[in-house]
Amino acid sequence: MALLSKLRCVTLDVTGTLIAYKGELGDYYCMAAKSAGLPCPDYKRVHKGFKLAYSDMAKKHPCFGHADKMPNIVWWKTCVRDSFIRAGYEYDEETFDKVFRRIYATFGSSAPYSIFSDSQPFLQWVRENGLKIGIVSNAEYRYQDVILPALGLNQGSEWDFGVFSGLEGVEKPDPRIYEIALERAGNVAPEEALHIGDSLRKDYLPAKSVGMHALLLDRFKCADADNWRRSGAPVLPDLVATQEWLTSERLTS
Repeated sequence: MALLSKLRCVTLDVTGTLIAYKGELGDYYCMAAKSAGLPCPDYKRVHKGFKLAYSDMAKKHPCFGHADKMPNIVWWKTCVRDSFIRAGYEYDEETFDKVFRRIYATFGSSAPYSIFSDSQPFLQWVRENGLKIGIVSNAEYRYQDVILPALGLNQGSEWDFGVFSGLEGVEKPDPRIYEIALERAGNVAPEEALHIGDSLRKDYLPAKSVGMHALLLDRFKCADADNWRRSGAPVLPDLVATQEWLTSERLTS
């Protein structure tokens, strides 16, 4: 029996699964610096600085400061300032405000993202088969309210409900985020739900731990994919292959 016939709900990760980043982080930091009359910062230093700053903020104020009731813009302003400082760039307050406003506006829009060509057709196909679709993402409110709709991924037509860490105060890989998704789908049983993502640690393992079916997409032929397979995860190249996988009568799951 095909797995599709056993399901009532499909949940999906966002970045790397439905959408992708365009270009490099340095491209957007460079544009922001130029808008304030500054030279481009070094791409590698900025990228390294951002990774360290983001990791530090995520530890100190998880879920984009949800528990601390930290405004979203304050969380990001602190993170971006620290990114520049770690990269060796310190600007006066007026200059930094100009740079930050450009970065914050850019990443609160669809500009740095592109949607995979198979995302909308897959979501529409799943809904046509009578299943609910949920978005489960470590992201803040702008993904739900601005970015996904601007990319043509609208609540009500492409997806039914969202579980975003910045709004819930729970983030992947905490299994509770998947339990929230099952509740939001209408208290769907775990064995009647499938999660699709691109991270063994954040997507596959926690979804399986609550009893859901799960699979991973390897859109970029990443080095970890062989380890995913050895861990027992189904690994597919895209959502076209996922649709075929879901309807395969040979599938035992």
